[in-house]
Amino acid sequence: MSNALQSSIHDGGKSVALTFDDGPDPRWTPKVLTLLAQHHAKATFCEIGPNAQRYPYLTKSIVAAGDRLCDHSVHHNEHQSSMPLDYNIHEIADAQREISNAAGPGAKLWYYRAPGGDFKPAIRNIAAQHGLRPLGWSDDSDDWKRPGVANIVQNINRNLHPGSIILMHDGGGDRSQSVAALAQLLDQLDAQGYTYSFPAR
Repeated sequence: MSNALQSSIHDGGKSVALTFDDGPDPRWTPKVLTLLAQHHAKATFCEIGPNAQRYPYLTKSIVAAGDRLCDHSVHHNEHQSSMPLDYNIHEIADAQREISNAAGPGAKLWYYRAPGGDFKPAIRNIAAQHGLRPLGWSDDSDDWKRPGVANIVQNINRNLHPGSIILMHDGGGDRSQSVAALAQLLDQLDAQGYTYSFPAR
C-alpha cells in the first residue's frame, strides 16, 4: 500500500471525487445519501470511529449505496502528529476496527484522512501499514465554518477542475448549509458534464 498522499484523481476523464467528513450523523448523512442517489453520484465518507459505532445502520447504508468508507480517526485530534507513535497507531487502528464492525462482513475501508490534514510522514506510514491510502483533498469547501450556501459553492468552484477531490462534511455540527450547497453543486456538476469517481488506491 502506497503511503503517498492522494489529493487528486487521474482517471483521464472529466470527473471529480466527493468526500464527506466527520459522520455518520443521523440527521445529515441520510440527506447526503439521498442527494447522491438522485444524481447517480458516488462519494467517499470519512467516518469518525465512535460515530460509526453509534450509528452502524448509517455506515451500512453508505456501503449498500456503493459508496466508499474512509477512516477519519477516533478523536479527531487535529494535532495528531505531535502525539506519541502509539497514540497515532491507536487512533487509526481503533477507528478502522470500529468502522469495519459497523459496516459489517465484507465491507472495505479504502483510505485514511487525518483530521485537519495533519499528514506527517509517520501518519502516512501508519495508515499504509494498515492497508489505508492517505487521502487528502484539492478543493476545500470550508463548509464547517457555515459561511452560507453561496459561499460554500463558491469555495468549491474556486479550484474546481477535472480530478478535484472535494472536501465537505456530513457530521460534526449543523450541516444544513452543506446539504443545501451539495444540492446546488450536483446540479451544476451534472450540467457541466462532470462524472463522479473515487480516489485511486
